[in-house]
Parts: sequence; structure tokens; C-alpha cells
Amino acid sequence: MTTASPDRVDAATVRGWLDQPDAVTVLDVRTPAEFETAHIRGSYNLPLALLGEHADQIAARLDRQVVLVCRSGTRACEAHQRLAGVGVDRVHVLDGGLTAYTAAVGARDATVVRGRASWALERQVRLVAGTLVLAGLGVGLRFPAGRLLAAGIGAGLTVSALTDTCTLGRLLAVLPYNRGPRDCTPDQVLAQLP
Repeated sequence: MTTASPDRVDAATVRGWLDQPDAVTVLDVRTPAEFETAHIRGSYNLPLALLGEHADQIAARLDRQVVLVCRSGTRACEAHQRLAGVGVDRVHVLDGGLTAYTAAVGARDATVVRGRASWALERQVRLVAGTLVLAGLGVGLRFPAGRLLAAGIGAGLTVSALTDTCTLGRLLAVLPYNRGPRDCTPDQVLAQLP
């Protein structure tokens, strides 16, 4: 698998490409619930887990420039590695993710679609990790072995930072709350791609 660094593209460039018909395919690799909260008009929701399992099939459908989007850029970089690993070139990562895009073009820009609010996956990870650390320390006051939970979460966060992956995020992404009102099956995702 290749580890080429992604070609980052800024919000202004992506906004310009969106004004040109058929110039770019925007793939949003966040969970369906996050996608419904806000996304770039015309983008396709392709959750990272699904992309990882079906990268070859998805790559076969990509015949123009592709911009990968997530909230901040981390998951989009991981998606870039997976697509580059199956030979897709002309793939860009939106620098700073949807957060930077919305800030650059303005929340009222016609390319930003707003839906029902939900917590971003990164925020959910921080809540769960913080709660588990506090619980481990609380239990550790009575039973010293309880502190191992806090140590385990700390070790997991360290590994997550070093590998730029997030196991807890992957686990949370499969919860019904994060799947949104519709399940994303490979056939549905492939059928929606141009």
C-alpha cells in the first residue's frame, strides 16, 4: 500500500470546481448522520469504513478529479491512502475539511447544505474517552485496579495519535445514531456515484 501524502486543495479551489459542471466528484467520508448535519451540495456520502472494504469497486467508478472531505481532514487523508493504494490518482483532500470550507465560503453559501444537527464523530470520541477515564479514576479510588481503565484509554489515545487512526471512532461509527436514517450499503453507494 502506498503512503503518498495527499494532494491538499483549499476551499476556494473546491468552490471554483463546483461551479464547473462535471469538473469534480466530492466524496464525503463521514458517517451518514454527520453528512446529514451539513455537507457540500452535490457531494456523495461514502463512509470511510465502506470505502475501505470496497476501494477497488469505488475506484473503478471515479473518472474525474476527486475531492475527499471529512470534518477536519483526518479521515479524508485515510481515505486518500486507501484509494491511492488501489491506483486512483487525481485525488485531493480538502484542506481543513468541511470546517475550513464552511469558514472560507460562509455558512450561507449555496454549496453548504444544512440538515438536522448531530454530534461529530470526533466530539463523540472525546466524550466517551473522557467519561471512561473519569470512571476509571473514580472506581480506582475504591479499587486500585480500576485505574487500569484510565491507563488503557490513555494508551489507546497515544496509539491513535501515533498511527493517525481511531479504533473508538470506528466503533462509534457503527452505532445506529451515527448511521443516520438510512443504511449505506455498498450497492446504494456505488449506484449513486457518477
